[in-house]
Amino acid sequence: MPLNQLSLSLQFGPFDGVAAHRAVLPRHKVTRWIRHALATDAEITVRIVGADEGQQLNREYRHKDYATNVLTFDYTQEPLVTADLVLCAPVIEREAKEQNKSLEEHYAHMLVHGTLHAQGWDHETSEADADEMEEYETAIMQELGFADPYATGVSGGDPA
Repeated sequence: MPLNQLSLSLQFGPFDGVAAHRAVLPRHKVTRWIRHALATDAEITVRIVGADEGQQLNREYRHKDYATNVLTFDYTQEPLVTADLVLCAPVIEREAKEQNKSLEEHYAHMLVHGTLHAQGWDHETSEADADEMEEYETAIMQELGFADPYATGVSGGDPA
């Protein structure tokens, strides 16, 4: 099955250790991971930020005063998905270590997770929705060659 088209803007904010995160996130990999999670064509901006910017955005837009792993700002779903995905590098790095995953694997999962949110998937509406989203994420991650991201029981979105 052919993958949908993606217009990607990949940005890195200023934070300690940004070079290591850039090395794990080459444009071609980010594009591949997101395209596998798309049900339609998309224009997506991915911004990798430090803890301060991540916390500020989460506080301003979700009224939660902490840095979370991924924030999804979805603007349209039809005829084109348009969204911004903001990933907080220190949170992603910490969670990857806690979950015994590579940084690349956890970034791939959070990009898939955020892309599904941009298309209307929501794990906070009900347990059934959470289970359905988790199963779909797992299938996408396995298609990409990664293990089941929920095998350890740690879920995406807000910190566990």
